[in-house]
Amino acid sequence: QVQLVESGGGLVQAGGSLRLSCAASGRYFSYNTMGWFRQAPGKEREFVAAITRGGTNTKYADVVKGRFSISRNNTKNKVYLQMNSLKPEDTAVYYCNRGRFGAIENPRSVLDAWGQGTLVTVSS
Repeated sequence: QVQLVESGGGLVQAGGSLRLSCAASGRYFSYNTMGWFRQAPGKEREFVAAITRGGTNTKYADVVKGRFSISRNNTKNKVYLQMNSLKPEDTAVYYCNRGRFGAIENPRSVLDAWGQGTLVTVSS
């Protein structure tokens, strides 16, 4: 398994930006698609974005398309989520995890235990 540590969350005003980072331990990071997910209070965890192991292909949830951008650096074992034009409804704890590109929209399909996540709060 790969251990995952998310960081970069915080409090931001609507319209602002944040960049989240996910650091992965272990040698299997570069073998797999990486995804970002989020869980808002009282809601189920949901898919946000994913990137293939080489960074060639990405996909996004419709609600973040055009505002969020996922990237990765395999030499540093890190994946990033650049979040722009943030909205109050983006408030959630954000997580990263490994998965298969074809199935990663389903949070139950991920390969590793969830990390502690990083809290993003967007004020109106």
